[in-house]
Amino acid sequence: MGKPVIEFQAREGYALWAATYDRDPNPLLALEQRVAARLLGKLAGLRVIDVCAGTGRWMSIARSMGANVIGIDLSEQMLQRAAEKPDLAGRIAGGDVSRLPFHDRAADLAICSFGMSYVTCCAAAFRELARVAQRVMVSDMHPAAKQAGWTRSFETASATCRLTHHTHSFETLEAAARDAGLSSESSVEARFGEPERSIFAHARKEHLFASVSHIPAIFVKTWRHAC
Repeated sequence: MGKPVIEFQAREGYALWAATYDRDPNPLLALEQRVAARLLGKLAGLRVIDVCAGTGRWMSIARSMGANVIGIDLSEQMLQRAAEKPDLAGRIAGGDVSRLPFHDRAADLAICSFGMSYVTCCAAAFRELARVAQRVMVSDMHPAAKQAGWTRSFETASATCRLTHHTHSFETLEAAARDAGLSSESSVEARFGEPERSIFAHARKEHLFASVSHIPAIFVKTWRHAC
């Protein structure tokens, strides 16, 4: 018999996942980073807010590119991991993407990486993203992947832990962004490629690579204010 599957809400699940989140390579995150890096352009000197910062992955990337960065997240445990990274000390705070603790136009760029799918109403989140930033990047698991049965999950010694999340259609995301005053800038839908094969092999799941690599795995979209 396999491990039992336990369903968690996001905050509860990430409290458990935080201890090992950075330990094991994640092919979804690797693919997203590979794709999104091409869309962001130069960040040197820009103000960047990571609104679902987690353990600070995108914060560290933005810092390495010369950005002035701050991150927020609902998970205290994930932020504790971020705070242990020397380049992120003093740059994190608890916060909710639907009620951002920043003044209007506080940032040049707001990043929401794999966080929108934990928001019930993406319209409220986009209003806040558009309020605080000139430009917005949202990435997440592709709706086609969710339709194919992919889940947000991680393993513990005793169970498979699955995170409850929502799938927002591209039409819903675009409408929410437009209503918030943002104009579409770029959009990429990506599948796993050879750079991610080694991650599957590391997890002893290379036998799955061929069957999943034809399914769109993630999307990355950017929007900006007209002026």
